[in-house]
Amino acid sequence: MPDIAIDVAEQAGVGLDGKPRPTEDVVVTTGNAVALLDGATEFRDGVPSGGWYAHRLAEQLRAHLNGAPGGDLATLLARAIADVARAHRLQPHHAPSSTVAMLRWTAERVDALVLGDSPVVAFGRSGMDVVADRRLAELRAAGRLRTRAEVNRLRNTDGGFWVAEAEPTATAHAVCVCWPRAELETVLLATDGVAAGIDDYGLFDWPQLRLLARGHGAAAVLDAVRQAERSDPDGTRWPRAKRHDDQALAVIEFTKLSGVTQGHTPITS
Repeated sequence: MPDIAIDVAEQAGVGLDGKPRPTEDVVVTTGNAVALLDGATEFRDGVPSGGWYAHRLAEQLRAHLNGAPGGDLATLLARAIADVARAHRLQPHHAPSSTVAMLRWTAERVDALVLGDSPVVAFGRSGMDVVADRRLAELRAAGRLRTRAEVNRLRNTDGGFWVAEAEPTATAHAVCVCWPRAELETVLLATDGVAAGIDDYGLFDWPQLRLLARGHGAAAVLDAVRQAERSDPDGTRWPRAKRHDDQALAVIEFTKLSGVTQGHTPITS
């Protein structure tokens, strides 16, 4: 298999109070896979934080990806969710949650899975393919996620949105895509703190983001989004819950490029 270059960049955001706190995004890499997890901000008393959950789910997901490097992604994610729920006695609808974006490759194929609003974007001979779960965005646009009670009621329910939480069957609602390995050049995985630069701020589109990452590294993309947010500190131009969200971006090049420096990945095999 040709050399593969992986460039990962991460940057912590701030809490709802505007104060710095540890990132709730997590990156997992294995010999043939990358996964990004974005723990959801948690408000309920007695429920651990989304970052706490994302880190534990990442550990289990890494183990399952290593143990079955060719296994079905939805099945592996379901097993990881079940492991965390069992180990920590988490109950559906009363547990922290996380989005998941996964990419796994073999010599013949590349598989992607998206659960929640962390997209996977592939570039290849046939153009660009955006793998995204639109349910959260559609619910927000319809004004159905205005309160915490609405978010809790619509999480992991039919007609609502689906994320990793304490119910393994949520993975049946993931968006999954497969491509021939030989067709792909570059794949991006991004949490919503990065995708906001496209979807909300209009700083660039996905091809332009790819060019920026290729020319200056994944960290340059995060810096561009963060600089835009600094120019609008009060959310006047771009209304948002936090001045800065957590950011994580992985750029996978299926033909290794000179001058690309791999970023630090906190959970690796």
